[in-house]
Amino acid sequence: MGLLDRLRGAGRIRVHLLIRGRIGDGWVDVDTHLRVPIGTTLAELIAIADGRGLGMSTALAASPHLAETLMWNGARTPVAEHGARSLADGDELYLLAPLAGG
Repeated sequence: MGLLDRLRGAGRIRVHLLIRGRIGDGWVDVDTHLRVPIGTTLAELIAIADGRGLGMSTALAASPHLAETLMWNGARTPVAEHGARSLADGDELYLLAPLAGG
């Protein structure tokens, strides 16, 4: 079953998305909960977030280190390695850009 089929279905989970910090040329501050179909993968969540104007793929492209340091329920989760992993109800995803270099 594809994402569009699942979007039409009734089964939904709630995911917390936080994007914060200086990303690219500006400051990004997103703190929201998204309802997505059961079985949604990380890659699909990125597309859904973009479709809702949250700019997740823009943040990842503007600050590529974020793709390596995405936090999923407190654990570092590189996007390239976990894009096909399915989300669960209550999952929390954080993209936190560093505030200063070092």
